[in-house]
Amino acid sequence: MAAPNWPRLAYSAALYALSPLIMWRIWREQVPTYSRLQRLGMCLDPLPSAPRLWLHCASVGEVRAARPLIEGLLERYPRHSLLITTMTATGAQQAQALIHEQPESEQKRLVHRFLPLDYPGAARRFVDRVKPAMALLFETELWPNLLHACRCQTVPVAVVNGRLSSGAYQRYRRWRPLMTDALANVSWLAAKSPEDAERFNALGCRAEVTSVVGSLKFEIPPQDKVFEEGEYLHRQWGGRPVWVAGSTRDGEETLLLEAHAQLRKRHPNALLVLVPRHPQRFDEVAYLCRDEGWLLSRRSEQQVVTEQTQVYLADTLGELALLYAAGSVAYVGGSLVPLGGQNVLEPAALGRPVLSGPSIENFTDVAEPLLAAGALVLVDSPDALAEMLMSYFDHPCDAQQKGQAGLAVINAQQGALKRTLHGLGKLVPQSLAVSPD
Repeated sequence: MAAPNWPRLAYSAALYALSPLIMWRIWREQVPTYSRLQRLGMCLDPLPSAPRLWLHCASVGEVRAARPLIEGLLERYPRHSLLITTMTATGAQQAQALIHEQPESEQKRLVHRFLPLDYPGAARRFVDRVKPAMALLFETELWPNLLHACRCQTVPVAVVNGRLSSGAYQRYRRWRPLMTDALANVSWLAAKSPEDAERFNALGCRAEVTSVVGSLKFEIPPQDKVFEEGEYLHRQWGGRPVWVAGSTRDGEETLLLEAHAQLRKRHPNALLVLVPRHPQRFDEVAYLCRDEGWLLSRRSEQQVVTEQTQVYLADTLGELALLYAAGSVAYVGGSLVPLGGQNVLEPAALGRPVLSGPSIENFTDVAEPLLAAGALVLVDSPDALAEMLMSYFDHPCDAQQKGQAGLAVINAQQGALKRTLHGLGKLVPQSLAVSPD
């Protein structure tokens, strides 16, 4: 009889002790069309009968970044269905939007469900119900009981786009025995960089199952259609100076509005498009803008942007790329407040010069190449942000050059998808896959 796994038992006991707090949080992170029992590995509803691959992405950003991989898996494994799981409600909505954007024939092979909480029983039920041919965990989604359930049912596990920031590594080190046990269940870890690979290995992941493949976040397909739709939207707004602040967080909008006020002293017809990251804050941001006296239009209410509109609140989901394309300059949020930033590649892929606050520690891997090329500029205050916005609107040719530099960086960094699919092919019988060209 195997000895008890004390680190995982202690972890599970802590989860049970924190159940009231966890369930309260999950009660908020819900979509009405999903049963909350999915959080316990129940009520998954019918799944396609085909052999199943399972990909877990934590939230919105991971679902967006995983899109090339999702489409690559559908193409390479035509006999399989693909189950996408997320932890958050916004991630669920992003996954649903991605599914609906696929061809009708592929939509039948794609489904989304919520990931169960990492209680031992919930994890066992989920893996037993899904019976995946392979489990793929995106970036740093290392759930000990879920990984243990996969091992018990001989499900190969791959960590794709493996990412472990310095801060995350320091936190995980406190629980090294637990993480070593969890990582022992990983069949292959595809790290984004040598630094990420070293940190995973230091936590206990075996070097022989670790590869450095590059970042899937650079695998962005051509954006011609989005670009054209964005240009059309810009013309609808009168061709005025437009900057888009995407994925903004609590406490940040006040700083952005301050910068916008300074910008409008030089460019009185400038328009700010505000895109808060979390839907539950849409009304809060609208009240903030109106309380400060801004003339506001809301996209969710189909309010027209007129010459008098000063701020356009994009309180919808799944349209961030379109809105970035409709602007001339992009600011990526979660960065003027100390929250680690958001993905700066999405506007860069549309040829837009990108601005960000100094807090980018969660995305240094993709930010550094853009910084080196001058396609990304960091600002540390509303004054500095306003100064850069004025510079770009005063010198549009310079802004365009910065945007083209960002595109060049993205093109140069691609190749991770091909390497990832090759590695995954070793975990699923080749007879079930289509050989790559």
